[in-house]
Amino acid sequence: MKKLALILGVPIFFLLAIIGGCFYQQADEEENVDVSEDYPSGDIAPLEKKASVFIAEDGAASGAGFYIAKEKGYFDDYNIDVEFTQFANSDDMLPALAAGEVDIAGGVSTSSFFNAIAQGIDVKIIADKGHYIDGNSYFSFVIREDLQNEIKDYADLKGKRIAVSSRNAVDDYIFQEMLKHAGLTEEDVEFVLMSDFGNMLAAMGSGSIDAALQIEPLITQGIEQGLHVRLGDATDFAPNAQIAMVLGSPKFVLEEEDVSLRFMAAYLKGVRDYNDAFMSGEGKAEIIDIMTKHTALKDPEIWEKVSITGLDPNGRMFIEDIKKQYDMYDRNGATRGEFDFDKSIDTSLTEKAVDIIGEYEIE
Repeated sequence: MKKLALILGVPIFFLLAIIGGCFYQQADEEENVDVSEDYPSGDIAPLEKKASVFIAEDGAASGAGFYIAKEKGYFDDYNIDVEFTQFANSDDMLPALAAGEVDIAGGVSTSSFFNAIAQGIDVKIIADKGHYIDGNSYFSFVIREDLQNEIKDYADLKGKRIAVSSRNAVDDYIFQEMLKHAGLTEEDVEFVLMSDFGNMLAAMGSGSIDAALQIEPLITQGIEQGLHVRLGDATDFAPNAQIAMVLGSPKFVLEEEDVSLRFMAAYLKGVRDYNDAFMSGEGKAEIIDIMTKHTALKDPEIWEKVSITGLDPNGRMFIEDIKKQYDMYDRNGATRGEFDFDKSIDTSLTEKAVDIIGEYEIE
């Protein structure tokens, strides 16, 4: 794991925290934030009493940091026990997160997500959980295999049937960014709403669509089945797209910082191992074993071929892109209420964790 020297000593930010006009006592944290390589984690002392953290996670590949930190014992080093739980949809998950019934979740940008927060469901957006890797995107456009001589660039999509999985969500945003890059408007193409990515594969095979905004591992599987080929890469037109985010319960993030800080440190260590494995090949077999255990993709050979989800080893997000996505939903008339970015996006926990475990050197 690549990191700079650990910061020894107690940072001043642990003395107090004033958030949203409310003062949270930090006495417990001050007792346990000393940093020493002698602790099991190599940095912060473990909690004196075991804490349970509940994560809403459905086995998505973007949850790699959680899975790896659990399997490699990074949560155990801090005396934290993590439990994964699933929700049928975000409509159920977000209120549970706001109420503190779960502590951590993953989320993607949609108009309904922003609307829920604007209308009083208080959750915090705290870290990266999915972005593009330059030239090798895990969520990108494909075209029918038999059209590759006809469609050579994005502008060649004019008049074609393009499947996208949702409206007023990050998928729609990526679609619109592609059209702008191509010099096209939506009137120039036929938008096909198709919520199931698996159905896109079948539609490619039947010829009922010409192109699709598809996701891994279905991109790789469709290529191997001769159904489609990639059309460029999403980083051609949306290099800094923020696809998914780590969400936190306000209670967990703001009032239980002795636990949440250690949780974030462990999570980022898992993300760093993920990057080491897929970017540098370090410990890759072990990480693939963990991913096959926790995700729906059970074939290690496919893991060697897929374009992976980008996960920032320092947890940083493309915040300006999140704002651009919201602005698109607002222009479409899909927003309800005022969304307060300064209140809802809180990177302080991630920044504190990086201060302690060190900055990851991105090569």
